[in-house]
Amino acid sequence: MAEVVEKISDIERRVKAMVPIASFQSEITQKFQQILKTARFKGYRPGKVPMKIVEQQHGGDVRGEVYSKAIESKFGEIVQTNNLRVAGMPDIQHEPLDKVNSDFEFTATFEIFPEFKLTDIKKQKLTQYETAITPADVKKTIDVIAKQRAVYAKVDRAAKMDDKVMALMQSAIDGKVAESSGTEPIEFVLGDVNRVKGFDSALIGLKGGETKGFTIKYPKTHEPKELAGKDVEYVVTIKEVQAPSLPKIDEDFAKSLGVADGDLKKMNEEIKQSLEQEVERRIKANLKQQVFTSLVESHTFDLPKALVGAEINRLGQITYQNLQKQGMDPKDIKLEPAMFEENAKIACKLRIILGSIVDTHTLQATPDQIKAKVEEFSSNYDDSAQAIKWFYEDEKRLDEPRSLATEDNVVSWFTDQCKKDSKKIELDLVLAGQF
Repeated sequence: MAEVVEKISDIERRVKAMVPIASFQSEITQKFQQILKTARFKGYRPGKVPMKIVEQQHGGDVRGEVYSKAIESKFGEIVQTNNLRVAGMPDIQHEPLDKVNSDFEFTATFEIFPEFKLTDIKKQKLTQYETAITPADVKKTIDVIAKQRAVYAKVDRAAKMDDKVMALMQSAIDGKVAESSGTEPIEFVLGDVNRVKGFDSALIGLKGGETKGFTIKYPKTHEPKELAGKDVEYVVTIKEVQAPSLPKIDEDFAKSLGVADGDLKKMNEEIKQSLEQEVERRIKANLKQQVFTSLVESHTFDLPKALVGAEINRLGQITYQNLQKQGMDPKDIKLEPAMFEENAKIACKLRIILGSIVDTHTLQATPDQIKAKVEEFSSNYDDSAQAIKWFYEDEKRLDEPRSLATEDNVVSWFTDQCKKDSKKIELDLVLAGQF
């Protein structure tokens, strides 16, 4: 008779089952005999120990081991019979197995993967971005490369945009010091778009030895969030101003970029091609993110706590390792699970949805698709052939290429059905990820 599975909630189940011990007695006896052959007992020669002594000393451990496997097997039968997709480890309660002398009962409480109806993809909408690379974009890219190769020399004048400055800096929030460079100056180039707007312009016009205090209002969307929406007071002392000397855009410059014959026209063509490839990669990544966001936002179901908990632990471990690599002392790293909960829920929800779509519509990556991903990854290495060989030496190394290729299949399947509109976007916005 099949055990009745009790429904606690949409994703929680409980089942009680009986384990008859008669069929396991021969296995228990065999384990006792194995112990008898090898174990040493004081006062007895090996192999001459009475079975009663073996049972007294090892009976509890042996029965516990055998009955634990019996519970595992019985639970597996129940899961298979009832077509249950268990999420995480079940919570199994029973009497102490080392004390069992007759048929016993166990109770298993567990979570299952949620059942849900896939949203109507035809009602979802995506934006497909388009960018044309112009000669001006190529020139701007060359200018950026030239600035990156600038040589700086000390000058006795006021700082201008694109100058490098050596400065002492202190910041405060609500009158309390938040950060300070101390007595060692830091150096940075004025005009870096990655810094908060207004900071660099506040330093324009200052000479070496001059100090200026000013306040920056950080936007509410700023990262890290600790500064978002805050008024930060700065006191900056310029120690030295250095002016840039840019390389000449000539044959030698082209050669330094890998153009063997130094042909400037060829250099421009290669830069344009590189920009087109980067734009394609970023637009493709944006489209994928739109698909994933749409899938997450258009479905509602309960998430198994076991899966979310495991994902929280994984994200926390990754963050911990990254902070250590950045030089942080492990003693100073304090990570609370709540910091990762929201992202963990999104990741688990997406994983469940993708799994359902892939299985239902047979979108698993093919060997050729996996191979294409491996070749794409390997093209970034000097010896691409050796890199490809490395991937195929261990099946586990193909997990990421396989996963990404499968995700590409889902994106194609989604975009083939949903509503789409096109939108032109400037190159700068694409490269800044502002779309």
